[in-house]
Amino acid sequence: MTPAEPSQNSTLSVADLFARQAESSPHAPCIQAGDGSWSYSRVAAQARALAVGLHNLGVEPGDRVAVQLPNWPEFVISALAVAEAGAVLVPISPNCSARELRFMLRNSEAAVAISAEDWDGVDYLQRFENLLTRLPDLQYVVTVGEEDLWYDDRIFQFEDLIATGRGREIPPAEVDPQRDPCAILYTSGTTGAPKGVVLTHDNLVRTALATAGRMGLDSDDRTLCIVPLPNIFGLTALFMTLGTGGALVLQETFGAAGALALATEHEATVVHGVPTMFVMMLRALARGGARPDSLRTGVIAGAPVGDDLVRDVRRRLIPDLEIAYGLTETSPTVSITTPSDPESKRAHTVGRPLEGVELKVLDDAGAELPTESVGELAVRGFNVMHGYFRQPGQTRKTMTEDGFLKTGDLAMVDPEGYLHIVGRLSDVILRGGNSIHPAEIEAQLRSHPAVEEAVVLGIPNDVLGELICACVITAEGALITADEIRDFCHESLAEYRVPDLIHFLDEFPEASSAQARRVSLARVIRAEADQ
Repeated sequence: MTPAEPSQNSTLSVADLFARQAESSPHAPCIQAGDGSWSYSRVAAQARALAVGLHNLGVEPGDRVAVQLPNWPEFVISALAVAEAGAVLVPISPNCSARELRFMLRNSEAAVAISAEDWDGVDYLQRFENLLTRLPDLQYVVTVGEEDLWYDDRIFQFEDLIATGRGREIPPAEVDPQRDPCAILYTSGTTGAPKGVVLTHDNLVRTALATAGRMGLDSDDRTLCIVPLPNIFGLTALFMTLGTGGALVLQETFGAAGALALATEHEATVVHGVPTMFVMMLRALARGGARPDSLRTGVIAGAPVGDDLVRDVRRRLIPDLEIAYGLTETSPTVSITTPSDPESKRAHTVGRPLEGVELKVLDDAGAELPTESVGELAVRGFNVMHGYFRQPGQTRKTMTEDGFLKTGDLAMVDPEGYLHIVGRLSDVILRGGNSIHPAEIEAQLRSHPAVEEAVVLGIPNDVLGELICACVITAEGALITADEIRDFCHESLAEYRVPDLIHFLDEFPEASSAQARRVSLARVIRAEADQ
């Protein structure tokens, strides 16, 4: 059965959304990962037991619980347990740096963190042990792994905590889906400092159901999740799947050949991703990879999408791939194409807004522009965040008096109501689906004694969308190599924020603003590349 777009009056919490499917289809597959399969009833039982375990640790409705896990079943179980306890999920990428992790835990005032013990060469257990002594709000850490943790009464194993709650109940949490926060997701802002985007249950659930309705998803669909679950894209893939009663096939870390193999093995019908992922899957096909005939639809979003790429993916891999536009602040879908759209609209636009979502295009003074005018896109609707956590000033700057969110993107709405994204007002770099603000990287570079000045900008790239290019002026008499600069950046920046390219210059071009200087430097770098 295909879900319709939800009405303006329909409100469900995440716990309600999942309970509805677990009760109606308890034996249907919910998660498939590795060699294991988890039915809706099995996931429900584990999430309920973990919710009891969190309650026994003192987690109350409204408390924040951080979850830093890769695409494992434990992430899904944790997210649902946090929702059932009435707490607020703080999803954190396992790839973030120790400094970024500490900031997010401190800013969110997380009381409990659920993490891997170790993963991808990182000892998270040691990292969190250090943080327990430095963060006054962080009381407990729950780890997924094999270590024997009996020696510490503030660190629990995931399975042990579930065991303590199995067969027990807690009072149902009173949740107002339209008012109560469901999750706080951190995203780079215009100043470069991460901002916690507060999304309610209604924001996430209704947007997921509306997006699934546009795509025609139902309980027979099997979604291959190649995007990180802690990201808004991953959370949406999860809630779209739970909302339609389908199954979620998890790939722990994205790899193009592995994704194609998983799609074939599990007969996946849906896959969502950023443009980079689809480019890599097409290249894997060109190297002899087998096309999964089961793939039917999916969403491409998270970075500018080229017409040729979309046509190629539709022809060679996913017939009904849809282009969507959105932000973390919009839960995330604002608009999406559909199979019934004219071919020109499916290729050259990001579709029409979801029902109940309003669009305005604003001039520099904030006045609304007429149809077919280019200006800053503003969005209002059930999908728009309730604000930035503990940052009312930033929230006021982003929201208009009549409740529209200013996106920072340049856009145009055509006479048929289709949205065209033209560019960006800000200097954010979109690399592989990650939003990266140059200011943070520039600050790190300038802290090196051999660097006198640095400017960071994005350079177009066919695979990643944009590469991070650092233009550096060295201090007089200083000697430093590009590799040494990258090693220095690795000390405090996540891998995806480390510059891909380093250009040493004697001086920067004169410009009236930092943005103008970036534009001038981009021209210089591109001219050198063309020689």
